[in-house]
Formats: sequence, structure tokens, C-alpha cells
Amino acid sequence: MALTKEQKQKILEDLREMFSRQKAIILVGITGLKVKDISKLRKKVKGIGASLKVVKKTLAEIVFKENKMDFEKDKLKQEIALVFSFENEFLLPKIVYEQRNQNLEILGGYFENSFKEAEEIITLAQLPSKDELMARLVRGLKTPISNFVNVLGGNIKGLIYVLKNIKT
Repeated sequence: MALTKEQKQKILEDLREMFSRQKAIILVGITGLKVKDISKLRKKVKGIGASLKVVKKTLAEIVFKENKMDFEKDKLKQEIALVFSFENEFLLPKIVYEQRNQNLEILGGYFENSFKEAEEIITLAQLPSKDELMARLVRGLKTPISNFVNVLGGNIKGLIYVLKNIKT
């Protein structure tokens, strides 16, 4: 069903507002995706302070050009949705990547107002989380100290064995 001019203006206003607050945007192809899958993805991204908006390519192109971002709608052959991150831009690719299937395809994204190809977005999604990186750092710092304590303990154990043998 065709949208009225007022509906298109409302969508453009919403998109402009989202663009003003966004830290990152991921473009996803949703051709053939079921409504329940879109709702599931929308619920997941909302939980991390993000928003999913299904838009027409021509309306998206208008807002991208207003924000001086490259957008070539002619290259896109499927329906699209824009996923905006307002809080944690590095958690967003992970959530979208986990939800992808044969009908949900990552097409690319914008980080720091520059376009990133789908491969780069997938690479970002596969990076370990901040908590995992912190755990690795702590483990890396703890290992030499633990080894040093074990070496020092070995000298004391050796002394105890020698004293025990002298006693008997």
C-alpha cells in the first residue's frame, strides 16, 4: 500500500531524529523475513538501547544525503531496515549478527560517519566483548605472578624436604 505524503513526512522526521542521536547504523536486508523475526530482532536491539526501523530506500536515501553520508539505493536489490545504535555501537553488530539467517542479511553500516562493508561489520560482531577482553587481561596479568609465587614456594618446599630427611 502506498504511503501518503504526510506519512512519508512523519517517517522522514523520525529518521532525522534518529540520525541526530545515532552512534552507529547497520543496514540489513529483510526481503523474505517473517514479521515475527523482525519483531524478535527489534526487541533484542531495543534491549541494548538501539532501534530498528524498516524504511523505503528512497526515504533512507534522502536522510543519508542530508547527513552527507554515501547511500546508493540502486545497489540494493532487497527491502532494507536500518538499525540505529544510540548507546553502545560495538554491541549492536553482535546482536544483529546473532539474529541473522538466510533472509536477514547484513549489508553494511556506518561507524563514525563512514561506510563499512558487510565483512567489516561481521568482523566487528565476532570480536570478543569488553568483559571477555578484561578477563583475558586479568588472566594475562595474573599468570606471571602466580608462576612467581609457585617458584618461590618450590624453594621453601625443597628446604622442608631437606630438613625432614635430616630429622630421620
